[in-house]
Amino acid sequence: MAAHPIELPGLLGWVSSIPFGQAASGGDVHYLSVCSKGQVSRIVLADVAGHGESVSAVAERLRQVLRHHTDNWDQSALMRELNEAFQRGAQSVQFATAVVLGFYCVTGELLFTNAGHPPPLWHHAESRVWDWLEERTPYAKDVDGLPLGLISGTAYAQTAVELRPGDVLLLYTDGITESRNESEEELGLEGLLELVRGVPIDSEEGPAAFGPALIEKLKKFRGSEPQRDDETLVLLQRARTPSEPAEGAK
Repeated sequence: MAAHPIELPGLLGWVSSIPFGQAASGGDVHYLSVCSKGQVSRIVLADVAGHGESVSAVAERLRQVLRHHTDNWDQSALMRELNEAFQRGAQSVQFATAVVLGFYCVTGELLFTNAGHPPPLWHHAESRVWDWLEERTPYAKDVDGLPLGLISGTAYAQTAVELRPGDVLLLYTDGITESRNESEEELGLEGLLELVRGVPIDSEEGPAAFGPALIEKLKKFRGSEPQRDDETLVLLQRARTPSEPAEGAK
């Protein structure tokens, strides 16, 4: 298990990654990079179908593609290369899903692309409301969002939003939402949303406190039921400047 805080230009965060069983690594891939000018960060969470050492090579191949695009703000070429790299190299697994974020610390702009991955959760600091970070595309019948490796030449939509100071994003793999409790009930998307709503977001400790508290909630939900898949959480919070009041401050 790896659990640790992270820091990127304009972002504070926390990562937890727990491979399934006794594997040293698995199919969950989280990748963080900063461009050569120190202004654009890329955050990726991918889930290669399956778990254990058999998918680790595919996961590393995806990381190699990501390294080549550290300085690119536009993500369309990156997504095409990820898709093609997966198709060329994946033999023992069927597909991967991924959510790819680009964050520009100067303006707070967030560019995101979702390739069949569970939608990130977004906490709006100003309204204190959790909702989903989802693509808003007019091409409702296009192939945008298909998992990686299904169709050659697939186009992926990229959408821009603005993260406000204090806003929090939660990225996760389906090992989290497919967790089951002792009654064999699956947590699901709505169950995860209910859990995060029940965890206070401490404005001073931020993701480093919220993450472990959420993990404890997940453990309580599961009870004695075993882990069934690789499980990864990535929390990101847009940092506040000293002049900006914290959530709930007087």
